[in-house]
Amino acid sequence: MLSERRLEVLRAIVQDYVGTEEPVGSKALTERHRLGVSPATVRNDMAVLEDEGYIAQPHTSAGRIPTDKGYRLFVDRLAGVKPLSTPERRAIQNFLDGAVDLDDVVSRTVRLLAQLTRQVAVVQYPSLTRSTVRHVELLPLAPARLMLVLITDTGRVEQRLVDCQTPFSDISLADLRARLNSRVVGRRFTDVPPLVKDLPESFENEDRVTVKSVLDTLLETLVEEAEERLMIGGTANLTRFGHDFPLTIRPVLEALEEQVVLLKLLGEASESGMAVKIGHENAYEGLNSTSVVSVGYGSGGEAVAKLGVVGPTRMDYPGTMGAVRAVARYVGQILAES
Repeated sequence: MLSERRLEVLRAIVQDYVGTEEPVGSKALTERHRLGVSPATVRNDMAVLEDEGYIAQPHTSAGRIPTDKGYRLFVDRLAGVKPLSTPERRAIQNFLDGAVDLDDVVSRTVRLLAQLTRQVAVVQYPSLTRSTVRHVELLPLAPARLMLVLITDTGRVEQRLVDCQTPFSDISLADLRARLNSRVVGRRFTDVPPLVKDLPESFENEDRVTVKSVLDTLLETLVEEAEERLMIGGTANLTRFGHDFPLTIRPVLEALEEQVVLLKLLGEASESGMAVKIGHENAYEGLNSTSVVSVGYGSGGEAVAKLGVVGPTRMDYPGTMGAVRAVARYVGQILAES
C-alpha cells in the first residue's frame, strides 16, 4: 500500500503529464504543487513509485510519466468525477432536446461527446432485446399490402412492408391491430413470440394467412434487429494525439472500424455503471495505447445500451468521466420522455 503522500505525488504527476504532455520531474512537482516536502523527498517518493510500476522514465527524458498501472490507481483512488458547469449542462440539454427521432438523438450524442471530450465518441443504439413494445401500428397501403410499424419504449421505429395473398378488410385490420397490441404492449421483445403464437387461430379462416404473414414479418424484424448497432464520431480528434501512440495511429483506426471490437470495449449494456479500461486492459492489441470510458444509458433506471469515448491513456479522466456521465443522463431523460 502506498502512503498518502506518495499517492499525492502520483496524482500530481498524472495531472501535470496530462496537462503539459511533458515528462514530470521532482523540481517541477515541488514548484507546482504544495506537497509540503523537499525535492529530495519527492525524488525518493518517485523512485518508490517507479519501483512499484506506477511511473516510468522515457528514454529521452529525466522526468517520469504514468504507466497503465499508475493511471489505474489514479482513476480508482484519486480521480473524482469532475462536474460540468451550469453553462455546459444547459448546452447539452439544449442540443439534445432538439432531436426529432432516435437516429437524431444518437447522431447528436456522438457529436456532442466528441466535442466535449475531444476524443472519439461511440454510442450504441438501444438494443431491441432489452426494449419493450410501445405500440404496433398496421397501415393499409393497397388492398393486399400493409405496412407494419413497430415502436419501442426507447423511441426506436421499425417499418416493414407486408404483402398479403388476399385483400384484408379495414375491420379485420383494426381487429388484428387491437388484439396484437393487447398482447405485446409493455412486453420485452424477447417475450413476444410465445405471446402471439396462437393469434391466427382466433381469426376467421380466410384471414388466417394474412395474420400469419403479419406475425412472421414482426418476428423477422426482431431477428434482424437483434444485431447491435453503433455510431462513431470524432475520429479526427486522434490526430491531435499522434505522439501518444508508440508507433503509429493506424492500429487504433483499424480497431475503431471493427464494430465487434467496439461492442466488446463498451461492455455489456446491462452493466450500467461507469467503466474505465486503461491501456493493456483492453483485450484488442491495437488499442493497448488507448483508454475507454463508458457508461450505460436508458429510461426508467435500466440501461438499454452504452455510450463512451476512446482516447489516449494520457487523458483528462475526471473531465472525461464527468462529460460521459452527464450526456448519458440527459439521453436517458430524452428516452424516458419520448
